Amino acid sequence: MFTQSNSFSRQTFESSHYSSRSTLDDHQNFDFRISNSSVASSIEDPSSPLTHPTSWEQAKSPWSCHMAPSSNPFESDDSYNCDPASYNRLIGSLVREEGHIYSLAASGDLLYTGSDSKNIRVWRNQKEFSGFKANSGLVKSIVISLDKIFTGHQDGKIRVWKMSKKDPTVHKKVATLPTLKAYIKSSINPSNYVEVSRNRNRNRNAVWIRHLDAISSLSLSEDHSFLYSASWDRTVKVWRVSNFKCLESIPAHDDAVNAVVAGFDGLVFTGSADGTVKVWRRELQGKGTKHFFSQTLLKQECAVTALAVDPTATFLYCGSSDGVVSFWERGKLGTRAGELIGHRLALLCLATAGRVLFSGSADMSICVWKRMEGKAHICMSVFSGHNGPVKCLAVERDGDSLMARGRRWILYSGSLDKSVKMWRISEESVPDVAAAAGEAFEEDRHDGQQGQIQGAGWVADWSQPCRMTG
Repeated sequence: MFTQSNSFSRQTFESSHYSSRSTLDDHQNFDFRISNSSVASSIEDPSSPLTHPTSWEQAKSPWSCHMAPSSNPFESDDSYNCDPASYNRLIGSLVREEGHIYSLAASGDLLYTGSDSKNIRVWRNQKEFSGFKANSGLVKSIVISLDKIFTGHQDGKIRVWKMSKKDPTVHKKVATLPTLKAYIKSSINPSNYVEVSRNRNRNRNAVWIRHLDAISSLSLSEDHSFLYSASWDRTVKVWRVSNFKCLESIPAHDDAVNAVVAGFDGLVFTGSADGTVKVWRRELQGKGTKHFFSQTLLKQECAVTALAVDPTATFLYCGSSDGVVSFWERGKLGTRAGELIGHRLALLCLATAGRVLFSGSADMSICVWKRMEGKAHICMSVFSGHNGPVKCLAVERDGDSLMARGRRWILYSGSLDKSVKMWRISEESVPDVAAAAGEAFEEDRHDGQQGQIQGAGWVADWSQPCRMTG
């Protein structure tokens, strides 16, 4: 289905233009900016069931379960959930034919999904719980801070929503960033205008508090005091969460910024289509902030597409358009700790939980990596269930296993095949299937064949090995 080679050089990407009107018939569009030579295009708004209040109540449930029923009628749910065989597998799918899934966020028992239909759906216990709709711009990123939901959009705006205390199924938009008041106030003063390069042949003056291209990524600081927004306009902006004020605009890269993540020790990391990962040091100055460039961790030909920091704030992970995950260790950022190789095509998203790293790719697979002692990582599983590129990931602790031994997680994966899949993972699982598949791959590679290992509810495709270097 994919014809691209495993080498994704930036020169090759710069010859093509990004179009947000992607279809599953053309999987070359993975929705990260590989060159700033194109300007984000507008999205037509398809018909949405949100325009009919009773439509989701009347529609057939989009949830399908992939868990095999227990053969023992006397087996309790708790014993089943503690069964190792019920982990590291696909357990269900959510499919709603209204657009490709571009963003996910999980908070407690709620799952938020964003698509190119401009709708944000809210799911609870695998059922549609609520929904709300933005006026324009597909939903490219979602982050949650206490009672606030921040959504980043293709039109360069950030929208802020709150759940009603009286009726949790109702979400109200409380702000659009920058706010109209702030924008008008800034536009009056000529000193608030900066020259922005939207592409190679066109520059323009614009108010510095406003993004001029699609927002690609959102991230909250460790204490949730600041919101960071990365954009294809090559900047990263800093917002105060309490009053939605834009505090700073950082001219971060020479090309589109695809990812931003607030990390440890007051550091912020950015990744770009220019092939670099940069580190910025945050300093508080009075009521505002100032970010200073610290160092460049990575400089390569391939575009940087995703960034993530593990929950212990020990490792920084970086995904690239060549399918490789690079990582650095806290306190040793000057030296790359290693690389994780498990995908055949561009890596599109990363998520972390406990000692586990999840990587989603344009090759339609998800690699599950476990960090061992030191910096060593092993590939526990490779999930393959989507029929399109895996665009976004979100993970939450498995509520059914709170009393169980070991840490267990529910992983949600969103894809350009318009579906969200739900996976159950245990950190205690032994990666024996992965080891066997790796050996099978080595044999098949010499024979020029492609090996596959079938599992319960998923397929591990080992036409590309999972391995660590460094």
